[in-house]
Amino acid sequence: MNKTPQVTIIMATYNRASFIIETIESIRNQVFTNWECLIIDDGGTDNTADVIKHVLKQDNRFQYVKRPDNYLKGLPGCRNYGLDLALGEYIIFFDDDDIVHPQNLELSVLELSRNQVSFCRYIREVFYDTFEYKFDYSKEYSSFFIDKRDVFRLLNQDLPFNSCAVLWRKECFAENRYTEYLSHAEEWELYSRILSTGITGISIEKSLFFARKHSNSMTGQYFRLDTKRTQSNIDAILLVIKNLKEKKLIRYSIIRYFVAMSHGYTEYDLFGQLMKQLEFSGLNYLKWRLIYIVLPLRFKITKLKKRIIKI
Repeated sequence: MNKTPQVTIIMATYNRASFIIETIESIRNQVFTNWECLIIDDGGTDNTADVIKHVLKQDNRFQYVKRPDNYLKGLPGCRNYGLDLALGEYIIFFDDDDIVHPQNLELSVLELSRNQVSFCRYIREVFYDTFEYKFDYSKEYSSFFIDKRDVFRLLNQDLPFNSCAVLWRKECFAENRYTEYLSHAEEWELYSRILSTGITGISIEKSLFFARKHSNSMTGQYFRLDTKRTQSNIDAILLVIKNLKEKKLIRYSIIRYFVAMSHGYTEYDLFGQLMKQLEFSGLNYLKWRLIYIVLPLRFKITKLKKRIIKI
């Protein structure tokens, strides 16, 4: 590589030989060209290495490495390894089976270069099966700024921070890394932690990434009630609460949100774990216990009101 890359793309891969070339080609088609792409194999057993061999010979911006044993197996460990190897001023994470808009890096870098912000968020769309290569090349879009006041919007998915839909300044990861034992909600936990530090970013209303949905995806495994990933989701929630408590960012709305969520994890006693993490006892505990008990009834009443209004 003749010059230091401005952007480092970190792409973990695991047995994606059937999809990875399409993703790589979408990266090679970027309008912005000063990047490196670190392809980090998580110990796959298919022929990914053979499939991408010709790309590595043709384009030295791509590097293929295997995750060493001192990083835990899984997406977080691969991405942390990539962060340690990265040379770029900016960092972005791509999955190994998705499609990247040709303007992705161009517009994201442009926004970071002309605004005093630490990240650029954009819209991520999903597709099933075959992707239709019909890109919108317009540079006309709206935008808005994001800061730590938006942490709750990130947490409740009102303002989703998908892993492949944010370009970060590298310094955002100087003190913050992925929690490697998490196998689900790891980016949700990390990005809320980064945003809670007080950095600011910009969000542009343009679709620049297209995520492939299929039965073997990690989210697919979670929604099939994979117990390991369910536990990871609970662990991530408790880490989020711990971080916000330490930064004195705990608000009533945040506690209420997770208390309501805990009804979906009764067998794990998420409510009890939340109270313990928050160190609530006595009257404070009783108040939230009452809210926990009453919430399902309030939800039913709200749904009933909506039905009556429709009638």
